[in-house]
Amino acid sequence: MSAQKHPTHSAAERAALVEAMRAAGPDAPTLCEGWTVRDLAAHLVIRERRPDAAAGIVLPPLRGWGDHVRRAYAARPFDELLGLVADGPPVTSGFALPGVDARLNLVEHFVHCEDVRRAAPGGAPRELPEARQRAFAAMLSSRGKYFLRHSPVGVRLQTPDGKVLADVGDEPRVTLTGSPAELVLYAFGRTAQAQVELDGPADALAAFRAVRLGV
Repeated sequence: MSAQKHPTHSAAERAALVEAMRAAGPDAPTLCEGWTVRDLAAHLVIRERRPDAAAGIVLPPLRGWGDHVRRAYAARPFDELLGLVADGPPVTSGFALPGVDARLNLVEHFVHCEDVRRAAPGGAPRELPEARQRAFAAMLSSRGKYFLRHSPVGVRLQTPDGKVLADVGDEPRVTLTGSPAELVLYAFGRTAQAQVELDGPADALAAFRAVRLGV
């Protein structure tokens, strides 16, 4: 993927996501419980193109309508679905506003790309450009407190070379060590698949592991 073809990190991750979904096929499982690749693709389409249905992601009273619209999109030909994901949001979508793509789609595309890749046997981390790792590091530094808000103990996120990306809460504290990308996956609830090392007092680790992470 050339920098010219994919001028932003989120665009590069969108392309990687579409490639992973195409390679896996519509009926392959994902790390999103109960969803196949086809279901995930439909979710991505309504998220950017159908705000009336996407609202059901966060508003329980609208969840039924959102599921109905998602199933209707999922029934479309798989190549058509992937084309809609690849094309991105229409100009009328809020996701097309300046700055929104970088803020909301980079992590969305990356996490869901790994949801597809790591649901398959042998799904290993990709080699990501250092600039993209820095983008994930900056996101964790600014929003780490939000992602870890439910933790009953303090949490420190750091890279293998000891750089602290986020330090949330008080003692007792657990320390999560991994690349920024792997820490993002962990913070988004992919705890079994993320290559992250945990360290800290036994009782703090037990309390932290009991928390359901994710947005």
